Amino acid sequence: MGSGVGKGIRMASPIFEIRCMLRRVRWASSSSKASDRLSGVIDTVNDRKLPPELRGQRNNIRSETDIINVVEQRIWHSMEEGHFENLPGKGKPLNLNTNPHADPAEDTLYRILSRNKCAPEWVELNKGIRSDVAEWRLILKKAWSHKETGDMSKWNEYSDSLKDQLRSINNKVFRYNLIVPFGRQMFGLKWEKEVSRIEQEAADA
Repeated sequence: MGSGVGKGIRMASPIFEIRCMLRRVRWASSSSKASDRLSGVIDTVNDRKLPPELRGQRNNIRSETDIINVVEQRIWHSMEEGHFENLPGKGKPLNLNTNPHADPAEDTLYRILSRNKCAPEWVELNKGIRSDVAEWRLILKKAWSHKETGDMSKWNEYSDSLKDQLRSINNKVFRYNLIVPFGRQMFGLKWEKEVSRIEQEAADA
């Protein structure tokens, strides 16, 4: 009886595997169709962003230069037809007191700070970080000179101190990246990369 049960299990196993394979094939097929539909929607949306002259020709666009050329042609054509004449504010100085791309609340805050001859915190923090990095690299250069002369004890002493300072600088960079406007973030320092850079500078000297 035990062997009969065993045979039944062995016979059912291939059927189960085939069913699983069929499910996977159906899932892959439906997933591929969904992916194709999504790609089609994305292509349609991106196509609408193109100038009319290039719509429907996405495969023929070699680079951004093609788009820029079309835009420049349209600008020159509009200038020749006089569309840039008699524009509001022509001949008047630009109003640079407001930033149309900034959040209104932030723009107001920046103007208040500017009137009081103050800078936003992230601007001051940026200056401090750059100053710290410049000073840190000078110390690293001095420490490297000890390694080149074979004074490894001095190099190791400097290295421990420099690594602590590097962590402090990276903590400032982390805070800076949290408060800075989008697109102005900066990278922290990496010990291995900085050592490699100073080593290359010494080799090129």
